[in-house]
Amino acid sequence: MGADAPAQQPVPRLPPRARRRVPRLGHCPRDDRALNVIRLQDAVRVHHGLRRRHARLALLAVLPLLAHCATAPRLGGIETSHALPPGTDSPLDAAAERALRVDTAARDDASAPRAPADPRGLSAVTLIESNALAYAYRASTAQQAVRSLDVQYYIWHADLTGRLLATELLRAAERGVRVRILVDDIDGRAKHDLFLVADQHPNLEVRLFNPFYSRSGILGKVTEAVLRGTRLNRRMHNKAWIADNRVAIVGGRNIGDEYFGASRHSNFADLDVLLAGPVVADVSRSFDEYWNSPNAVPVSRFEGRPPPPGALERLIADAEAWRERKAESPYVETLEEAQRQIGADVAGDASRVLAAVRLLADDPKKPDERGDGLPTSTVLRGLAPAIAAARDEILIVSPYFVPRSSGAQGLVDMVESGVRVAVLTNSLAATDVAAVHTGYARHRRDLLRGGVELYEMKQQVDGTGGHSQISVTGSSQASLHTKAMVIDRHWVYVGSMNLDPRSANINTEMGVLLESGRFAEQLRANFGRIAAPDLSYRVELEGGEGLVWYDQVDGEARRLEREPDASAGRRFTVTVLRLFPIESQL
Repeated sequence: MGADAPAQQPVPRLPPRARRRVPRLGHCPRDDRALNVIRLQDAVRVHHGLRRRHARLALLAVLPLLAHCATAPRLGGIETSHALPPGTDSPLDAAAERALRVDTAARDDASAPRAPADPRGLSAVTLIESNALAYAYRASTAQQAVRSLDVQYYIWHADLTGRLLATELLRAAERGVRVRILVDDIDGRAKHDLFLVADQHPNLEVRLFNPFYSRSGILGKVTEAVLRGTRLNRRMHNKAWIADNRVAIVGGRNIGDEYFGASRHSNFADLDVLLAGPVVADVSRSFDEYWNSPNAVPVSRFEGRPPPPGALERLIADAEAWRERKAESPYVETLEEAQRQIGADVAGDASRVLAAVRLLADDPKKPDERGDGLPTSTVLRGLAPAIAAARDEILIVSPYFVPRSSGAQGLVDMVESGVRVAVLTNSLAATDVAAVHTGYARHRRDLLRGGVELYEMKQQVDGTGGHSQISVTGSSQASLHTKAMVIDRHWVYVGSMNLDPRSANINTEMGVLLESGRFAEQLRANFGRIAAPDLSYRVELEGGEGLVWYDQVDGEARRLEREPDASAGRRFTVTVLRLFPIESQL
């Protein structure tokens, strides 16, 4: 995704049209085609419900033997807490104020249409493309925080970058910074003991979202899978990093090596946005709603043996010693160079824009019931007006793209009304979840017949400018993880939400929707670089039914007639999975 990546297939510019009034965010007309694009499915249906009920009855006889394996945590008397107010005397306070200064290089031209969605003013937004810089901004803001750090993630790996950032949080707690860590328990169960020790720090608290009651053992896990399977299927997919209630990072990255270019196997191409200004208070408010919800359980409330005396001190000492040992590794040196590049501009660099920004975040309860025909997703509700107002172009980036029949028809309807629709997703070889590809592949022909452009990112991306943004370790394997949308070169969405039924109906999601032609051009350039033939395949339909993939290798054009670079085993797996009714869960 580097700036020097060749762009043999740039995103074409459409002929100019008469300027139109741009509706304000949240006040756009309701449009059925927009609802079709985002509805994805009328409801989430649990398959094989009768079979599950029979399994429950069978388990009644053995539940007394298994009950001890899945004891519910103590939920009474959990204290609430809220974001600390921003101050005026910390490095982040000063950085945020600098980022918000009126600067002609950071604003749209006066002629560009603007309709501020936030009456409190504009926010500063910086696009974070580089994986190394994504780590560096998190580490730098943690190091400069003096009041609070609130972090919310779906996944937090105990690998190199996960441990480095955890060490920064421990260091901050040692300085007197209040640290709140909220992690979805899909990734928390294996790290329960570490979380429990860290939670002993008086300035640090860990909560697990929608936790598994069983913390170890296969029997308890099996019991929960049967008795609480529907609830445990619902996960918190949000990603937020908030420092001193002044600076926030929101986007698609979790915490782990593959998100920061450190994996030697495969790394993700992803995007975050660095925020300063009024929208940060909204991100903090969303964090508080999740933190204080009944689904967020303090790790200390689970039954089990408490950490032994001195465990916290040993954890801190071990973390510091481990970091010292890693200090001279090539990747850590690269991270430190990225932090030096940031310097004091931890709230945004010269590429930032000042824009009207609206946070879109699902309710932590995300109820199943439907109201007015729209999905329960607040994120999709927020995107609906911008989609309905589209007249020229919609660019969609979604690593897991499962439009379902209604969504595919909605996109085709947009094309028929004169809107260019282009979708960038993973190829079968590049995706890290092969099952999701089944939900995309079954709709490819209908989308292509309807005029939707499809691009699929390659697995092998070495030797390109885009690769330098993705991998620091030299790994040539890559997978798309960006979730973004650009509408009419004016509205931009960046966040955690995929365009699939799971994001729409099951998991909670968050992101930002902003109005800025200048920022939209940054995202369009990003789309053009990745969709170029050296990084992605352009999928075409020939003869009415035959799929063909076009790309470029070493400057030579190629034409391929089957899923490129995917093993026979992976192609067979996807073929088999298409026989099962799993699309609503993808």
